[in-house]
Amino acid sequence: MPTPREEGATEYEATFRFDERHQGGPGIAHGGLVAAALDEACGLLATWHRFPSVTARIFVRFRRPVHINRDLHVRAWVAGTRATRTHIDGELREDAEVLAAAHGAFHHVPLEHFLQTPEGRAAGELWRARLDRGSRD
Repeated sequence: MPTPREEGATEYEATFRFDERHQGGPGIAHGGLVAAALDEACGLLATWHRFPSVTARIFVRFRRPVHINRDLHVRAWVAGTRATRTHIDGELREDAEVLAAAHGAFHHVPLEHFLQTPEGRAAGELWRARLDRGSRD
């Protein structure tokens, strides 16, 4: 999913599709992938709302089957903040019908949380360079 456009964002939206690779049952997206898509949308918003953040908990309610090969719209919004927690709600729709909804809590963590591995340190350097470029623009 694309990243939000600005830091401090309070809403996020994207359109995507599941295909044959994402089936749990014939023609239906796997529920774990539906939950992952909602976690990704809510997590992207949480991180861009308050950098960096990680999922503390997420509850997903499945309302209808999510069919493959159809345009799906995912939307997330900040429902509230408290101390180091950001509460994000989200939904996955096909047209006007809500197929799944999420309620999550995301924890703001220090950047060092991600710098414990060589891969994390490399990603951190890329983020620092990106942030440095943004502050000069």
